Amino acid sequence: MGKLAQIFDTKEILAESELIRGLKVDIPQARPLKKEEIEILENGGNYSPDWEKIKVLDGFKADKIRHSIFLGEVIIGKLEGYLELEGAKIPSGIYNSTLSDCTILGPVLVYRTGLLHGYIVKPGAILYETGMVTFQTESTMGNGVELSLAIETGGREVKTFAEITVDIAEKIATNRKDTELICEYEEFLQSYLSCIRRKRGVLDENCMVISTPYVKDVYLGPFSLIKGAKKVENCTVLSNQQEISEIKDGSITEDSIIQWGSEVTSMGIVSESVLSEHSHVERHGKVTQSLIGPNTGIGEGEVTACLLGPFVGFHHQALLIAAFWPEGKGNVGYGANVGSNHTSKAPDQEIWCGEGTFFGLGVNIKFPANFKKAPYSIIATGVTTLPQKVEFPFSLINQPRESLAGISPAFNEIIPGWLLSDNLFTLRRNEGKYKKRNKARRSKFDFEVLRPEIVELMIEARRRLRDVDNVKDFYLEKDIPGLGKNYLMEENRMKAIEIYSFFIQYYALMGLKIRVEEERSFENILEKSSEDRRWEQQRRILKEEFPEKSTKELLQILLKMQEEIAEMVEESKRKDDLRGRKIIDDYDEVHTLAEDDSFVKETWEETKTLKREIQSLINHL
Repeated sequence: MGKLAQIFDTKEILAESELIRGLKVDIPQARPLKKEEIEILENGGNYSPDWEKIKVLDGFKADKIRHSIFLGEVIIGKLEGYLELEGAKIPSGIYNSTLSDCTILGPVLVYRTGLLHGYIVKPGAILYETGMVTFQTESTMGNGVELSLAIETGGREVKTFAEITVDIAEKIATNRKDTELICEYEEFLQSYLSCIRRKRGVLDENCMVISTPYVKDVYLGPFSLIKGAKKVENCTVLSNQQEISEIKDGSITEDSIIQWGSEVTSMGIVSESVLSEHSHVERHGKVTQSLIGPNTGIGEGEVTACLLGPFVGFHHQALLIAAFWPEGKGNVGYGANVGSNHTSKAPDQEIWCGEGTFFGLGVNIKFPANFKKAPYSIIATGVTTLPQKVEFPFSLINQPRESLAGISPAFNEIIPGWLLSDNLFTLRRNEGKYKKRNKARRSKFDFEVLRPEIVELMIEARRRLRDVDNVKDFYLEKDIPGLGKNYLMEENRMKAIEIYSFFIQYYALMGLKIRVEEERSFENILEKSSEDRRWEQQRRILKEEFPEKSTKELLQILLKMQEEIAEMVEESKRKDDLRGRKIIDDYDEVHTLAEDDSFVKETWEETKTLKREIQSLINHL
């Protein structure tokens, strides 16, 4: 087995690719036009310099064609019935259009199309009031485009194909020195490109091109829609009836791949990029040389040379350049400048964002930067960060509260674990929100925040916080590795140790509850090893954190912790209410208060259920 096969099944891709399958079209035997059919066509205002090059399929009727021009070799199939457009039933046919070197396989509507050249058009397709729809021989339709991910000048290049995923791009981008892997990927890509090179493009079943002046070198999947776009060129658009992909409303899409259920709308621009399933670009958003993950949306801002994972919120004017963010699940606030990749020497710097990173309003992030081991951290509003590497999960990085002797004024204050201690509502709400909003069918996500790899980061972060030889009022990177260009106050060090410990223990205790439910036995459950890697991690934590505690005692601890977590969620929401009442006179009348919040209520219901389950286990013990 080659190295590439450990990332994805190349044979399966080549065998099951919707693009490859969609381009393989068997064209039935066609016959020349009959003399009387030519007469009907000419009487209908149609023209061809050489009617002998025009062939037809069984069931062809010439009276369905009016005022059109036919150039080169054209095959026309059976035109019958009606097609629906904007709620109206319109008879299929070819009207007031020019067709050149193309094949019409069945009932379609081609109305006032300036030039349709080089395409196979499948049944149900509609081309209405559009300009030039042309195909250049052996175009790869946006496949094979090289993306300079994370480093604009190159170094993490990844070439695209229609079914590429965030995971594939991440593996290729981070293993550029693995020549065996890169060669295998290049060989696969060349095989893929050879499979899609065709003399004719394909407009698949029930696709629509409406009021768009320029469409060139595209594959349009079934039910895809191009409506009112300015230009669509050299693109693959994957689509189906349940996951319709749309390019419309003054947008421009070129040299790109648009996957299932994705949209480019309201003057968005997508160039040399991939939109993964159910992602979108809207409201003048601009995406260049980037791969956008599933369920991620870009609105108004600019994304360049980035690999973005799922569920990234980017809905305001902001800048994101050279970001390596495969885990996604974060946010880019209005005015955020995450793009200091140019040192004045070359635009060759990058940022590695951690899962769930929140870039606040108007932040300025200087490169290089690495927050990969600080997942679910917040860069607060207006903060400017220096180039750095931060390794404390769930942190808040905020402007310094005070001037401290011996610390550069450019340093910020870091509070490790702050999202757990002071903003648990947001963390737990996002966890549920992503589950509910997920539309992706092919990509699999782990929505759980407290999972093995993140807990291990917390354990390591806690160890570094504990390993302080000399207790001081504040600490820097030289005192506690992983703080980056920030300072940490002693009171927050102690608070972080406490909150990390609480959730490390809670994670392990929840594992115990599940294990007891599965085993239906309580004897020596903490002593018996297993092949379940997650449980082995949780078992190790329990033995280290709770030596000499029985299973019953541990479940009683969990019972209490579960209640505390629900209270923490409600309290973190109530802080907004307390602040709001001081500032807005009628705050209570127009805002949902913590006790009435649907998510807070849902949290308490889940807590009651878990407490009943835990108590039942304790009773059986």
